[in-house]
Amino acid sequence: MEATGRMGLYVYWLLVLITEVSAKFIHVPSTVRHGIKGKNLHLHVETRFQLDEAEIQGTWSHTTTSGIRTTLVTFNKESTIMDMKYRNHILFTEPNVSLLIQRLTLHDEGDYQINLNIEFHNKTGEVFTEEKTVHVTVDVPVSTPVIEKSPSHAVVEDKANVTWICSVAIGTRVEFQWFRDNIPLGDGNRYHFSQNKSTLLISPVKKEDKGSYRCVASNAVSPERHSRAVELTVYYGPYNLEVNSDQGLRTGEVFTINPGELVFFECRADSNPPNSYVWISKSRNTTRVITEGPRLEVLSYRLAQPEEYLCRAFNNMTQKQDETQFTLVVASLGTGKEMHTQDGSSFSPLAVITVCSLFIIGCMLLVFFRKDCHPKRVLMRIYKRPLSDQKRPHRSGHEDATEDFGIYEFVSIPGKMESAQPSCRSLARLESVQDMHTTIYDVIRHVPETPGQSLLK
Repeated sequence: MEATGRMGLYVYWLLVLITEVSAKFIHVPSTVRHGIKGKNLHLHVETRFQLDEAEIQGTWSHTTTSGIRTTLVTFNKESTIMDMKYRNHILFTEPNVSLLIQRLTLHDEGDYQINLNIEFHNKTGEVFTEEKTVHVTVDVPVSTPVIEKSPSHAVVEDKANVTWICSVAIGTRVEFQWFRDNIPLGDGNRYHFSQNKSTLLISPVKKEDKGSYRCVASNAVSPERHSRAVELTVYYGPYNLEVNSDQGLRTGEVFTINPGELVFFECRADSNPPNSYVWISKSRNTTRVITEGPRLEVLSYRLAQPEEYLCRAFNNMTQKQDETQFTLVVASLGTGKEMHTQDGSSFSPLAVITVCSLFIIGCMLLVFFRKDCHPKRVLMRIYKRPLSDQKRPHRSGHEDATEDFGIYEFVSIPGKMESAQPSCRSLARLESVQDMHTTIYDVIRHVPETPGQSLLK
C-alpha cells in the first residue's frame, strides 16, 4: 500500500514538471454553504496527498460581511492554536484540516478561508501553498406566509387597483411567488412586483383578474410554504348579451313562430353582479317598455305584423349597459321547421315507424286471405260451371212493366242473414247460385183484378 502511494505521488510530480501546471493539493466540495441558525455546519476539505508523507502548516480565517478578518485557528500535524474567543464555537481536530462551526448564528456569515503550506519529505526545502475559500450563509427557516389584500372589499373593473402583500413571521432571505387559481403570475402590463415579490400591485383591475390568490414563500434552507387562498371579487359587465328561445325558428336576428303559439325568450349576459333587464317593443316608430326581468312572454296571435323587440341589460355596480334587438315574425312553419331540426334526414323516425307498421299489417291480411279464401280454387269453380248457366240471359226485372205493377211485400227468411257482407266462403259456393241478382228475400206480388179499381181505391 505504501509503495503504491509513493508511486502515485511520483507520477503526480512528474506530470506537474512536464505540464508546468500548479498542483491542487486540497479540494472543497462546494464553495457556497447554507447553514441553519442554531445548527452545526461542517466545512469539509479533502486532501489529495498522504498526510504522513508531508509536513503541513495552515490557518483558518473568517471574514465577516462587514469586512473584518479574524484568524480562527493555526495548526500543524501535531498541535493546534485556537483563538480563545472561538474555543467553544469552533472545532478543529488535527491532522484533519476540515472545520466544524457549532450552533450557527447570524454573525457566522461570511467567507471562511483555509491557507495550507505543504512540504513533502522527498522534496526537502520546497514548500507548496494552497488556498480555498468557502462562503457561508446562515438562514432562518421560513414560517407559513400570510396574505393581505387592499382594499378588502370587492372592486369595480377599470376603476380600482388592488394591492396584495405576502409576509412571514420568521425567515431570512425569503423568496416569494404569486399564484392565481394555481397558475403562476409573472410580470405584465398591469402586474407590478416589489424587489423580492412580496408585494403585488394590479392596476387597473380587469374581469380576468377575479379568482383565488395565494403566495408561496421559501429560502435556501426551507421547503415551499403556501399561504391560505384569498378570493378577489371583481364587478364587471355586462358582456356577451344575447337573446335565446327554445321555440320557433331563428335566422340571424329574426325569430319565426307559428300562429297561436306562446313563446318565451331569455335575455342573458355575463355580468357580476347580475344585471337588471328591460324588454322594449319597437313598433311604428314608437317604443314602449313591456316588462322587466330576464324572461319575456309573447302571444303570437296578438301580432298583426312583424315586430321588433329590444332587451337592455344594466349593471348597477359598474354603471354599464348593453342592449340587443331582434325581429319576431308570425308565420306557419309547417314541415320546414321539422326539416331544419332533422339535420338533413329525409324521413322522420315517426314516418319510418308508420311505414313499417303498414307493411306488417298488409302481410298479415295477405296471409289471412290466402288461408281462408283460396282465390285460385274459387276461380276454378266458376269456370267449371255449365255453359248454359254462364250464358243464361240476364233479366233486369223490367222487361214487362205491366207485370211489375202491383204491391210488393218483403219478407225476411229467418236464418239466412249471416252477415252484412258476403264472406269468402259464400263466394266459394257461387256454382249453387242460379242468378247473381237473386235476393235473400221472397217477393210476394199481389196483382189487382183491374187497374181501374186499384186507382179508385
